[in-house]
Amino acid sequence: MLFSSTVFLFLFLPAVLFGYYLVHTKYRNGFLALISLFFYAWGENKLVMLMVFSIALNYLGGLSINFFFEREKKNSSKYALWFFVLLNVLLLVYFKYANFFEESLKEFGLLTETHLAKIILPIGISFFTFQGMSYLIDVYYRKVNPQRNVVSLGLYISMFPQLIAGPIVRYIDVEKQIREKKLFNWDLFSEGVKRFIIGFFKKVIIAIQMGFVADIVFDEPSQVGFLGHWLGIICYSFQIYIDYSG
Repeated sequence: MLFSSTVFLFLFLPAVLFGYYLVHTKYRNGFLALISLFFYAWGENKLVMLMVFSIALNYLGGLSINFFFEREKKNSSKYALWFFVLLNVLLLVYFKYANFFEESLKEFGLLTETHLAKIILPIGISFFTFQGMSYLIDVYYRKVNPQRNVVSLGLYISMFPQLIAGPIVRYIDVEKQIREKKLFNWDLFSEGVKRFIIGFFKKVIIAIQMGFVADIVFDEPSQVGFLGHWLGIICYSFQIYIDYSG
């Protein structure tokens, strides 16, 4: 579900806003967590279970690190950190690079046949994996307390506005917002709407249009001259920058 799509703008987002302010404050984290998982499952189907696994993995990791710290076993706490970080890295490497490594081994003659089926790359796996690791690191360095509510940690890892395109958000930066839910504030809501509109304008009106020009140049490079190539390079550069800026 793209942020610029009609479904997101006129169905999903209004329903989320309405539901968020309708439910009681103590249920809002659960509501947003479920909505975020639904958002991810919309495009990834069964791969949403990978995210659920990542949430459970890092939830157990944070509790394990804290368990050893409370018993003054710092070395054990460090080993727990590295163990759960390693599991996160292995998860990321498998889905992003397993097929690449296998193909590379075949090219070098170290492997004669394909053993792995084509692995589907889950959208946003880098973002939610690194967020999980940042949470574990913050817990280890005692910057935050371990999250004992798996729903609240799940909200941090799966929060849909930055799930598929970033940025990577450190747990320490949003821990207070997850823990404390404020009453409706019109000034903050207006500021959020303004930021959304500016970002939407940057992405849809500027970035996507520049992308059309860049695609034409890169798809038919022989049909454009020297200036056309420079136009394509400039448009592509601005497309990437403005898209992330938006």
